Amino acid sequence: MNAIVYEPVGVVRSPLKEPYGAPIQSVAARDIEGVVEVFPEYAEGLRDIEGFSHLILIYHFHLSNKPSLIVKPYLDDETRGIFATRAPARPNPIGVSVVRLVRVDGTRLHVTGVDILDGTPVLDIKPYVPQFDAIEAERIGWLKGRINMVDDTKDDARFQK
Repeated sequence: MNAIVYEPVGVVRSPLKEPYGAPIQSVAARDIEGVVEVFPEYAEGLRDIEGFSHLILIYHFHLSNKPSLIVKPYLDDETRGIFATRAPARPNPIGVSVVRLVRVDGTRLHVTGVDILDGTPVLDIKPYVPQFDAIEAERIGWLKGRINMVDDTKDDARFQK
């Protein structure tokens, strides 16, 4: 199979300068503000985005370690298969966060709920639509009973380069 190559459409600016101590999910970063700087050549693609309260940011974990198929994820002391976790050290280090869109200023999207490090390349931006994206899950695997720990769990740099 041929290699798949993506070019960033922008970059995240946030107060989070290093992985250590950063929130591990956007739900635990509700009050953290940031800006998505969309590159000028993609400005036209932002038309009508201000009509959405939330956005899905898809980005490249540019500081994550070499991928491993078995990891010890946040919120657990046992090792798990990488595809049963949201750990950043993945075969394709792609992250996904849902953020609140506060305002649009040209090609700058002001957002809150930022759990993303400053300088992170943004691969894509999609509108969050509850009727499409908020599906009630019947099972959450090994996270059952641990999900309430997300607000207090911070990055300990276990997945950084």
